[in-house]
Amino acid sequence: MRKYIALAIGLLSVASWHLAAQIIHVSTPNTSLVFQVQNNKVFQSYYGKHLDATTGIETMGNVFREAYPAFGDGGDKEVALIVTHADGTMATDLVYATHVQGMNGNIQSTTISLKDTKLPFYVDLHFNAYQSEGIIEQWVTIRHSEKGKVKLSQYASSTIGFMADAYYLTHFYGAWAREMHMTEEPLTRGIKSVETKRGIRTTEFENPSFFLGLNQPASEDNGEVVLGALAWPGNFRINFEVDNIEICQMTAGINPYTSDYNLKSGELFTTPRMILAYSDAGKNGASILMHRWARKYNLRDGDKIRPVVLNSWEGAYFDFDAKKLKSMMDGAAEMGVEMFVLDDGWFGNKYPRNNDKAGLGDWQVNKTKLPAGISDLINYAESKGMKFGIWLEPEMVNPASELAEKHPDWIIQRKNNREQLLQRNQLVLDLSNPKVQDFVFGALDDLIKQNPHIAYIKWDANRHIQNFGSTYLPADEQSHLWIDYAKGLESVFARFAQKYPDVILQDCSSGGGRVEYGSLKYAHEFWASDDTDPFERLFIQWGTNHVYPAIATAAHVTKSPNHQTGRETPLKFRFDVAMSGRMGIEMRPDDFTPKELIFAKQAVATYKKIRPVIEFGDLYRIQSPYDADGFASLNYVSADKSQAVWFVYSHEYHQRQEQNLFRVKGLIPNANYRITELNMDSPKASIPCNGKVLSGSLLMNRGIEMEIRKPMDSGVFLLTKVE
Repeated sequence: MRKYIALAIGLLSVASWHLAAQIIHVSTPNTSLVFQVQNNKVFQSYYGKHLDATTGIETMGNVFREAYPAFGDGGDKEVALIVTHADGTMATDLVYATHVQGMNGNIQSTTISLKDTKLPFYVDLHFNAYQSEGIIEQWVTIRHSEKGKVKLSQYASSTIGFMADAYYLTHFYGAWAREMHMTEEPLTRGIKSVETKRGIRTTEFENPSFFLGLNQPASEDNGEVVLGALAWPGNFRINFEVDNIEICQMTAGINPYTSDYNLKSGELFTTPRMILAYSDAGKNGASILMHRWARKYNLRDGDKIRPVVLNSWEGAYFDFDAKKLKSMMDGAAEMGVEMFVLDDGWFGNKYPRNNDKAGLGDWQVNKTKLPAGISDLINYAESKGMKFGIWLEPEMVNPASELAEKHPDWIIQRKNNREQLLQRNQLVLDLSNPKVQDFVFGALDDLIKQNPHIAYIKWDANRHIQNFGSTYLPADEQSHLWIDYAKGLESVFARFAQKYPDVILQDCSSGGGRVEYGSLKYAHEFWASDDTDPFERLFIQWGTNHVYPAIATAAHVTKSPNHQTGRETPLKFRFDVAMSGRMGIEMRPDDFTPKELIFAKQAVATYKKIRPVIEFGDLYRIQSPYDADGFASLNYVSADKSQAVWFVYSHEYHQRQEQNLFRVKGLIPNANYRITELNMDSPKASIPCNGKVLSGSLLMNRGIEMEIRKPMDSGVFLLTKVE
């Protein structure tokens, strides 16, 4: 209640200025972000459900802080900006200069220009409001014309205030092979940070995304929720500060950790984009908005079907030759696979890539393993009706490589002859260096020019930055490395996407180390985790698809026992879990029994029929694997609600007397749907009404009892609207 008392007190002080206040309304049909200019300062006035009108908002006082608070302007809380000006001054006092707003098709664009009161220092706040998708995107540009360099020590992308009686933060954490697990906690007074300092593989331990439940814990279908995601492949920090009147301020952007940035006069510094979705229909409503936006605006070819892939890694690792690969292609083609991807181990001659100890950086075909070259494999794949893809790790180098011998100065390194710390026997190339950017792009460019039918690139990155230091950056700009590396990476991604728009790019970084919207803008998909155990993937994909769409979530069927966990799982369960994302296979077809091969072929054909609904439909989460009942359930619904695909998974034992009623979501209540079980591995259906017609209301409210009771039991169901 203290915030409302403070608001009432604020009313007493506004009479002299409220008539002159200027209102800036950033809006979509479902949400509003309102600013007002008061005494030349820009304050946030509101963020939440859409306001049809803002009349009188100027009389309500300034409960929220400035739109972009800077250090030295008298505030005592978290700031968005810390600057040391060319004359040594650390105070920055930003005031309103002007703003422009207009519509460009579906996007309302707003720029609020701020300037320092004493020095030629300028900050522009940029907002894109996507009308159909209900998304607001914010970023900041900073420039100056001072006499000398200005040092930026903090430079947030976004600072947004929230007003509620309580705040509940859901964020995503993990490790290698355990990415995107979820936790929810109440926010109390003070600052809660979600951040990373790894430089590469930045999303493996923490993801730059969150849900904030307002007034109550974030439920799937009810209550006010804010979903946020920062689009940045480098170090990030998202802070939540609850103050003495219980306002929560979110400040998000590049992590300023050891990242002072010297900005030259006339130079433009652009922060990453912060994407925000507001929903008054719970987490699921916010996820749907984010997924729709991503498919249309932040994912390459988000409107095109993804191919079924067979990747060679867990089926062959480094141990292969052309004969083994062609045998895998034979089996893949028989199953209906559309893309064969050759993983690690195909390159290096002086230092052949027969394990992870040598060859990275030497992107020439290994003549011993593949004497006929990559083109021979491509021709064979195409003769089988498949396209061909290939793995690279172009940011990395092994000390045992020709590249390391020729260009030791291209490697990120600790100076003064300090020991270089190895991880997975490799080091990192310095992408702050334009020559290294050219080399990395050239590795891909040369490979595709030599083999123009390559249709898919798996881009991997298997370590983070530890040996901090650049031989390219000058001594007084070493702290630029974190940022310039990430921007160099984005530059290479952009060049590749522009030159090869039809080549599919997968972001892989030891699995889920690069699952964020900065990289995804240039890619078609990401590898969610190196853990392919379907039980573990229930949790990994559940968390991942809260923020990122299924079409971009590569999920593969692999061998049992699983290579990472040793867990044994039925083939049907493995396929059913992989089907809820972009399904692929990562095992030798020779490892299938004849019966399993028949099932796999049928499962691939089934997935091809239902994948338009999964890849382009809206995701509804029904039952969480985190719940105590030992089930997980979700369904996808097509845009016109004429079809839905429904997944139910059991990961614990359930007694016979348990009722096990499951309800679907997102259908038309007064429409009728025929329910058909798919991907069956026995003649007996899991539901008593298989093939029957039921109303949308019954399916959503009464539910269906299912005979899915054993650990690693599962069911896939197609709902088709009938007239």
